[in-house]
Amino acid sequence: MASRAARRTASLISTCLGLGYVPVAPGTAGSLGALAAGMMLSSHHGWGHLEFALLSAAALVPGVWAAQVASASSGAKDPSWIVVDEAIGQWITLAGATSHNWKSWLAALVLFRLFDIFKPPPVRQAERLPGGVGIVADDVVAGLAAGLVLFAAGCFNLY
Repeated sequence: MASRAARRTASLISTCLGLGYVPVAPGTAGSLGALAAGMMLSSHHGWGHLEFALLSAAALVPGVWAAQVASASSGAKDPSWIVVDEAIGQWITLAGATSHNWKSWLAALVLFRLFDIFKPPPVRQAERLPGGVGIVADDVVAGLAAGLVLFAAGCFNLY
């Protein structure tokens, strides 16, 4: 069992500083929080493909750890209040945008949430992995799929 400090840290990370406790649609709240952070990073610091890909990669290890500790502490396999996976998946989706504007932000949110909610193959299969890896993996795959669709749409100037 993890120490109290580890559980507290895991809770802060896994809930994205409490967004996971939003009573209605906590996954969407996590995605919106990640999108808001992404919008600020893009508009104020010029972040693009590479930076969002690196942010996603950097968040993977602490995200998987936090999801594992938080789910083990709660006794639930994938509690709805764990939303760090949605943040990571949303940032992966943003890495696929060819430009950042209100249309691409909206498309990124909608595409990621659709892939995350409906879980087409191989998203569903990734969810079956054990522990924190499985909690995060399905959102990584959903983010990759949504990012590819977003990239293709951008190549055809659809946003």
